[in-house]
This record gives sequence, C-alpha cells and structure tokens, in this order.
Amino acid sequence: MANDKLIVALDFDLLHSANQTIDQLGDFVEWFKIGGQLFTAAGPTSVETFRNLGKKVFLDLKFHDIPNTVAGAVAAGAKTGANMINMHASGGLEMMRAAREAADMQADALEIPRPLLLGVTILTSIDEWSFQRGFDTKRKLTDQVAYLAELSQKAGLDGVVASPLEIETVRRVCGERFLIVTPGVRPRWTAAGDQRRITTPSEAVDAGADYIVVGRPITGAGNPREAAKNILQEIQDRSDP
Repeated sequence: MANDKLIVALDFDLLHSANQTIDQLGDFVEWFKIGGQLFTAAGPTSVETFRNLGKKVFLDLKFHDIPNTVAGAVAAGAKTGANMINMHASGGLEMMRAAREAADMQADALEIPRPLLLGVTILTSIDEWSFQRGFDTKRKLTDQVAYLAELSQKAGLDGVVASPLEIETVRRVCGERFLIVTPGVRPRWTAAGDQRRITTPSEAVDAGADYIVVGRPITGAGNPREAAKNILQEIQDRSDP
C-alpha cells in the first residue's frame, strides 16, 4: 500500500505544530519522522506522544559518536518506543555494531519489538562536486554510498538512508531485503530547496525505495492534507500494475 511507504517529516520547533500536522494527516498517514529540530525542542515526549496516538515514528537523530555513546543513545531511543532509528554509517563498523547490540538488549529487556536501525550514507544536500571538494577525495560519491551501505549491512543494521539516485547501487551490493529509506524526494510541483540528489515520489518507489521521506512539500503546503494525498496517489498510480 502507498501509505506504508510515506514518512512525513515533522520539522517543527513546537510540539503543537507537529500535533496539528498529525491531526490533519493521521487518518491516512502511518509514519512520521522526528528529527533534531523537534526532538531538541520537545525531547522524548514527542516520540511518546505520537506513539500513544498509534503512529510509527522514525527517530532521525543521525547519531555519530564513539561506540559507547551511540549505543546508549540508541538504547534510549528504543525505550521511547521509536520504530526506526538512524546513525551515520561513517561512524564505523564498531559503532554500528554497538548500536545493534544495545537495541537488541533494550528490546529484550522491555519485551518490545526492536526498532529498525539505519545507517546514513551521504546526505542528499551533497552532490558529486561538493562531495569531492568538501571531503578532499577523488572517490565517486556513488562508490562511497556503496561502501557505507555494505558496512552498515555487515554491522547488522536493517538498512540505510540514501538518495533515490543510489537505490540501484545499494540494491546491487546489499540485496533486495536490505531496507532503503530515501529523503531527497520532491514532487514535480514543489521546489527542490536545499536538496541536490532528488527524484519524484513515483520515481523513488519505482526504483525500489522501501520508504520515502517528505517534509516541506507537505508541511509547508497551503493544504498539507491535499499535498500528502497527491503524493500517495502518485505512488499508488505508479506502483499499480
């Protein structure tokens, strides 16, 4: 179903604003993303609030620290009831393995499902030119995404966050069962903003994305409900035989 694939990003600094969006979309959108902006403003209460409403929460805090610190953060994230948690894959194999172990232990202790764990590859605001210049490398961006995806899989993570333009690459190196969550998704009727490596919702799903993340094209629209329904219809039309 199309609504299983859409994650709406709640990039607000007020819990009240996020609640308004859920009120508008909650009868047909299942997944919502809480990032650094809302979590910094409202804390774990934001996750617990939306979970109590029966919503699935992607906790998008992109942890990147020493293994022990990230393990503790992931355990705390699991305790809030978050369904999906991510971390920068560039933090390394040991860090991601520690995160997986911590999530397993916390879930077992609380007798709850373990959250899906994702490695963030390369941010969708970075294009080929800025990657090579900013990271002082001649390595292709796609090659780096492939490397980080393989590393995430080796560490025991469930999938990665990657641009829709790298879906085929990730599938090739990690297989069909490895989850791919794609930000950088923009309908044709909206502006790209600060995103660089982007596709439309239907293109991302057609390429094999398991989930797409859409924020401003929905939450910044004059009618967020209509915008979300248009995106879901586009996905449905593309995915139907």
